[in-house]
Amino acid sequence: MTNNDTLRRLRYALHINDAEVAEAMTLSGRATPADEIVNWLKREDEAGYVELSDTLLCRFLDGFIIKKRGPHPSGNAPEPLEFLSNNEVLKKLRIALELKEEGVLAVFQKVEFAVTKAELGSFFRKDGHRNYRKCPEQVLKKFIKGLSAKA
Repeated sequence: MTNNDTLRRLRYALHINDAEVAEAMTLSGRATPADEIVNWLKREDEAGYVELSDTLLCRFLDGFIIKKRGPHPSGNAPEPLEFLSNNEVLKKLRIALELKEEGVLAVFQKVEFAVTKAELGSFFRKDGHRNYRKCPEQVLKKFIKGLSAKA
């Protein structure tokens, strides 16, 4: 799944429009024109398609956190990551939506996807920890789909 796919899925699941994407990007420290967002949302085979980098997706997620939870006490937006893994996307969504372990598991239950507490915990560990596990693409897709599912 590309970063563009992730952004498209998140827009649908979270019911946000281009203006809200632009607002989140601005909150993270990067003004983004509407036409740039439109190009990110296009499919690869469409004219005008522009690939969304890890850094820009990270900026959107950081801005989404700021929008939902308010600015960091220091007042500074975090520096975007150069490489954004599925684990990081999952972490940032959990933070923005203020979900605890039970909340994340409930999102997976909405789409009837079984994830154990131990497996979920392994996705949120630091890379290099002995219990760390890479978040598969399917898990991230199911989580985003669960965000859009009605209870």
